[in-house]
Amino acid sequence: MVPSEESQLVPKEIESAADEPRVLCIIQDTTNSKTVNERVTLNLPASTPLRRLFEDVASKVGYVNGTFDLVWGNGVSVADMTPLEQSSDKSILDAGFEPGKKNFLHLTDKDGEQPHIMSQESSSTDDGTQDRFIGPLPREGSVGCTSDYVSQNYSYSSILSKSETGYVGLVNQAMTCYLNSLLQTLFMTPEFRNALYKWEFEESEEDPVTSIPYQLQRLFVLLQTSKKRAIETTDVTRSFGWDSSEAWQQHDVQELCRVMFDALEQKWKQTEQADLINQLYQGKLKDYVRCLECGYESWRIDTYLDIPLVIRPYGSNQAFASVEEALHAFIQPEILDGPNQYFCERCKKKCDARKGLRFLHFPYLLTLQLKRFDFDYTTMHRIKLNDRMTFPEELDMGTFIDVEDEKSPQTESCTDSGAENEGSCHSDQMSNDFSNDDGVDEGICLETNSGAERISKVGSEKNSLLYELFSVMVHSGSAAGGHYYACIKSFSDDQWYSFNDQHVSKITQEDIKKTYGGSSGSRGYYSSAFASSTNAYMLIYRLKDSTRNAKFLEAHEYPEHIKQLVQKERELEEQEKRQREIERNTCKIKLFCMHPVKQIMMENKLEVHKDKTLKEAVEIAYKIMDLEEAVPLDCCRLVKYDEFHDYLERSYEGEEDTPMGILLGGVKSTYMFDLLLETKRPDQVFQCYKPGEVMVKVHVVDLKTESVAPPISVRAYLNQTVTEFKQLISKATHLPAETMRVVLERCYNDLRLLNVANKTLKAEGFFRSNKVFVESSESLDCHMTYTDSQLWKLLDRHANTIRLYVSLPEQSPGSQFKRTVYQKASGDSASAEHRELENQIQISDPENFQSEERSDSDVNNDRSTSSVDSDILSSSHSSDTLCNVENAPVPLANGLDSHSITSSRRSKANEGKKDTWDTAEEDSGTDSEYDESGKSRGEAQYMFFKAEPCAADEGSGEGQKWLMVHVDKRITLSAFKQHLEPFVGVPSSHFKVFRVYASNQEFESVRLNETLSSFSDDNKITIRLGRALKKGEYRVKVYQLLVNETEPCKFLLDAVFAKGMTVRQSKEELLPQLREQCGLDLTIDRFRLRKKTWKNPGTVFLDYHIYEEDINISSNWEVFLEILDGAEKMKSMSQLAVLSRRWRPSAMKLDSFQEVVLESSSVDELKEKLSEISGIPLENIEFAKGRGTFPCDISVLEIHQDLDWNPKVSTLNVWPLYICDDGAVIFYRDKTEELMELTDEQRNELMKKESSRLQKTGHRVTYSPRKEKALKIYLDGAPNKDLTQD
Repeated sequence: MVPSEESQLVPKEIESAADEPRVLCIIQDTTNSKTVNERVTLNLPASTPLRRLFEDVASKVGYVNGTFDLVWGNGVSVADMTPLEQSSDKSILDAGFEPGKKNFLHLTDKDGEQPHIMSQESSSTDDGTQDRFIGPLPREGSVGCTSDYVSQNYSYSSILSKSETGYVGLVNQAMTCYLNSLLQTLFMTPEFRNALYKWEFEESEEDPVTSIPYQLQRLFVLLQTSKKRAIETTDVTRSFGWDSSEAWQQHDVQELCRVMFDALEQKWKQTEQADLINQLYQGKLKDYVRCLECGYESWRIDTYLDIPLVIRPYGSNQAFASVEEALHAFIQPEILDGPNQYFCERCKKKCDARKGLRFLHFPYLLTLQLKRFDFDYTTMHRIKLNDRMTFPEELDMGTFIDVEDEKSPQTESCTDSGAENEGSCHSDQMSNDFSNDDGVDEGICLETNSGAERISKVGSEKNSLLYELFSVMVHSGSAAGGHYYACIKSFSDDQWYSFNDQHVSKITQEDIKKTYGGSSGSRGYYSSAFASSTNAYMLIYRLKDSTRNAKFLEAHEYPEHIKQLVQKERELEEQEKRQREIERNTCKIKLFCMHPVKQIMMENKLEVHKDKTLKEAVEIAYKIMDLEEAVPLDCCRLVKYDEFHDYLERSYEGEEDTPMGILLGGVKSTYMFDLLLETKRPDQVFQCYKPGEVMVKVHVVDLKTESVAPPISVRAYLNQTVTEFKQLISKATHLPAETMRVVLERCYNDLRLLNVANKTLKAEGFFRSNKVFVESSESLDCHMTYTDSQLWKLLDRHANTIRLYVSLPEQSPGSQFKRTVYQKASGDSASAEHRELENQIQISDPENFQSEERSDSDVNNDRSTSSVDSDILSSSHSSDTLCNVENAPVPLANGLDSHSITSSRRSKANEGKKDTWDTAEEDSGTDSEYDESGKSRGEAQYMFFKAEPCAADEGSGEGQKWLMVHVDKRITLSAFKQHLEPFVGVPSSHFKVFRVYASNQEFESVRLNETLSSFSDDNKITIRLGRALKKGEYRVKVYQLLVNETEPCKFLLDAVFAKGMTVRQSKEELLPQLREQCGLDLTIDRFRLRKKTWKNPGTVFLDYHIYEEDINISSNWEVFLEILDGAEKMKSMSQLAVLSRRWRPSAMKLDSFQEVVLESSSVDELKEKLSEISGIPLENIEFAKGRGTFPCDISVLEIHQDLDWNPKVSTLNVWPLYICDDGAVIFYRDKTEELMELTDEQRNELMKKESSRLQKTGHRVTYSPRKEKALKIYLDGAPNKDLTQD
C-alpha cells in the first residue's frame, strides 16, 4: 500500500503514538453492485473504532456508508457469520481484530439490498455551467472533446453500477441502439405502458417466446423493478423472429417504429388494445388538387403515424430554421402548370391547378421525423444533413389545422370529388410511408352540425392543440452508420434524462438544445470529419389535455397478472443473483489426469466452490475424470501442476481439510498453474513433492540393444551437484554411479554431457522440468570423446528420428517381390531384436515402365492437390538442418545396417532416351536425385531408416497398404525415396511423394535435395505411381489461352520441362500429350507458349528460347498455350504483342479481341495498326488501356467515360500506360461515333444484363456500398414466412 494513502487513514488524535499496535484489514467486496469487485487493504491503529472502519471502507470502495455489511472472511462461510456493528464505538481490537496478522473481511449486501454507489456528481447547480454527458461515451484518451458533449467524471466502477437516477438502461446487443431508444421512449409513455399492462397474455393460446406484447410486458416490468444497471433485450428481439445476426444490422429508428406498431396491431386484433396505436399515434390529412379555372376540387383522406419534415427544400442549400417553418412548408401548396397541368373533370381539359395537403386531425402523441438522411445525386451516395433545426418545448399545432376546409358543406362528400372551396396548402415532401385510406373520412365528423357549430368546434380544437415535447431520439454519426440514444422527459418529475443504452443520466434543457444540430462555438464528441453530427432525428410530443393526460400506474393499481409477473421476475432475478454469487465464489482451474489404464493425458476444467475442502475437490475431480472403474478414490490426489513444462510443483500433504479458496490463493479468473489428479496402485505410496524441487525424466540407454527406455521420474534440487544427482539417479535406476554418464537434453537436439562433478544442476541449465539420458556400462565407449562415442550417436539418432505413415499404391506395375518383417516392436524406440529380413526384390526390365508412366492429371484427378509444393510451405524449417547434415556428416555404425535398407537398385529406365538438355551444371535449386558424378546422393552418407507394415486407418480404401517408417528427418527426399523403392516395387524415378495435411489435402514434394525436417511424428505420406522428376526437370502446368471465350483460362495437362531445353523441344514433347489427353491435333507451328501470371497472358516465348537461360523456370510453373490462326508473327524480343478490342458507342457493344504486333513501343505505330484493322481514319483513333485482370472486363455503361481515353504520351512504356510486356489489353474507338441514347427502360435492362455478365466472370460491376437488410418483424417467430404486413 502506498504510504501516503495509509497515513490518511490514521486517526489524527493518535497519529503520533509510535508504539500503537497496527491492525492489517483486507476487505473483499462480494456484492453484485460492481462487475469488477475491489479488494481493499487498510493498516489501522488498534484503537480505531468500528464506526471509523466502516467510514474508511465506504470511502475506499465508493459505497454510501450504512448500505453494506462487513463480516469475517477467514475461511469461514459468509452465511455463518454475524455482521460487525456499523455504528459501534468499540475499537477494532476489542471487536476481535488481531494486530500483526491479516484480518480478512467480506463486504456483503445489507438486508438483501445491494450497496448504493456513492454519487460522482459535484454540488454545482443546474445552471448549465456543469458539463453533462448525453452522447456516446468518449473513448479513453480521445482528443477534441469540448464542453458540447463532455462526460461526467465517471469512474470505472460508477459506469458499471446502477444509475443513481433510479432508471434502468438497456444492453446494446451489438448495433441495437436504435431499438433501445424506441423501447425506452415507449416505456416512458404513460398511456402506452398502462395499456400494455392491461393486456393479459393467454399462455394456452400462444407461445410466450414469440409473443411480442408479452415480451414487451416483461421488459417494462424489469425496467421498472430490476436492481440491475441494465437489462438485456434478447427476449424481445427473439419474439420478433430475429436471430443473432440481426443484432449486427443497424436500422432506422423511424422504420422500426412503423414496423413494430404494425406487428402490435396484428397481435392485438380482437382485443381491447386492437385500436390502441391508432388512438394514440394516428392523425388525418387531406390530399387535394383544385382547378384554378372552375374551382373544382378532387381529394382523398390519408392517415399518418408520423409527419416527415425535410431539413432542406429540394435544390436548396439553405435549411429550414425550425420545425414550425418545416411544418408550414409541408402544407405549402404547389401550382401545377405548363407540362404539369391537371386534367379537370368539370372543365374537360388540362388546366392550371393547386395541389397540396391539409391537416384534418392531429394525434394524441405527435411524432415528427426530421429527414436528415438524403441522397446526393452528384456523388451518388447517401448523406446526412447536419443543419441546425430548432424545435420548441411546447408546439402549438392550432396554426396548422385547416379551418377553411371545414367551412364548406361540400367537404362532407365522398373522397374522390370535391366542391368549390379553395384549398390553401401543399408540399411535395409527402412521406411515402403514409397509408392510403380511400374510404369514408374518419377525421373530424361534421355531418350533423350546422356551419356555426362546425366553426366553433374547430376553433375550440385549434385552441386545445398545444403539445409538449417529451422524447428526442438523437443520431450521432453519418449516413454510413452511427449511434442512437434518447433524451426523454419523465412525466413524474418533469426531469429530462439521457437514455444511452445501459447509461442513464440526468440532463437539462440546455443539453436538449445541443441536439438542434449545425455548427456551434465548439465541436462535440464526434469531431473532425463528422463535426456536429449529433442531432435530433425523431421528436415525440404529447397533447396537453388534463382530461386525457395519464399518470403511470402505481404498484397497487396493477392488474393481477402484472402483479404476478412482477413477483415472478423478482424471484428470477434473485435466483440469478444467487447463481452469480455462487459463480463468483467458484474456483475454475484446468485439471489434468494421466488415465491409469488408457495411458493418455486427459484434460478438463475443475469448478469447485472456494469453501469446499481439498478432500471434497478430489472427489469432484475423480467423478469428472470418470475413474470409478479404473482406480479407487483413495488412490487419487490433487497436486499442483505446470502443464507447459510438464512439472509437478508441489503436493498438499496434511491439507485435506483446507478450503480450496485458500489453497489456490483465492478465487481468480485465471491461475498461473494447473492441477493434476495423480493416481497410484494400491500397493504404492504417493511421493511428497516439495516446492523448489525440479522434476527430471530419466531415460536409461542400453548401448548393446541400442534402445532408450521409457522415462522414470526423479525429483532433485537445483543446488545439488552432479555427483549428488548421480547418486539420486543410482537409487532410482539401480545403476552404478561410478561409471554413470548423464546427458542433459537442454532443448531440441542440444545434448550436453554432465562431466563436471562439483557443478550444480542450476549451473548446468536445469529448470522446472528436465530430460536426461543415463548410461552406466563399462564398455570402452565411455573412454571415447563424447561426440565420437556410440552414446552420442545413438542419442542423436533418437532425437532426430520421426515416425511417418506411408500409404503405398495398391499394385506396383511389373513388380514381384517378397518382404517378411518381424512383428512391430514395443517400447519407446526401435529395438535391435526386431529387424527386417533381407529384402528380396525382383523387378522386371525397367524399360517396361515406359508404358506405365502417367501424368499428374492421370494419377491425381484433383489438380488442386498438386498445385502447391508442401516443401515450399515449410522450407524455412529445412534449410538449417540441411546445412548441418552437409557440413557435419553423421554416419551411424555398430550394426545399425540390420535396422535399415542401406542399398537400393538403381533404375536405368529412360537410359536409351537422348536427354540433350540434361547437361547443364547443377545448382542448389535443382530438383535432382543425383550429384554431379552421377552417384546417388543417398549413398553419400547414411541416415537411419526402418520400415514395417502397419494396419490401415479407419476409412482408408480396402486393399490399401500402409508402412510405418522410422526415419532420421535429416535425410533428403531423394534418399528417402530410394529407401522406399523395395516397398513400392519401382525405381524412385517412377513414383511421386505426396504429403497429406490435416484437411486430407495432398501436395507433392518435389525438392529432392531438401530434408524431411519439416515433417513431424505421425505425418502421413501418399505414394503415387508416375513419372518423377530428374535433375534439372520441373513440373509445368499448361493452360490454354482462349481470349474470346467467357472463361479465357482452361487447364490442359501437366508436363515436364527441363533446364537447357528449348521452347521448340518442349512443344515437340507436348504434341503427343495434347493429342492423347486433350484431343488437340496440332502442328508445331500452329501454337505458341507464353508466360502466365495468374490469369494474365504475358511474354510470348520464341522457339529458340532456352529454359533457365532466356526463360526463368521454377517448381509448379504455369504457362499458356495459345492456338494461332495463322503464321507466328512474333519473331524477335524487340516486338510487342498487344490485344486490342474495339468499342462501338453507337451500338453499345465491344468487338472480339484482335492481336496487334508492334515493332516498337510507339503510340503512332499502335494507332496506325488499329486504323489498318478497323478502317477508322488515323486522326479519329482514340485508345485506352484496360484495367485489372485479363480480359479487363468493364460494363458497356461505364467504358465510354470511365477509362483514360487518348492519354497524352508518345510511347507505350511510360506513365500512365506502362506497357512493357506482351499481353496488354487496348480498347479503341472512333472519336466521331456518337454514344447511343438510351431510355430509362433500356438503361435498366442493359444494367441488369451487364451486372449478370460481369458477376459470372467474377469482375466488379461498379462501386456498391454494403447492402442494407430490410427490417422485418416475424409474427410467428420464423423468418421464412411471407407476411403481408411486411
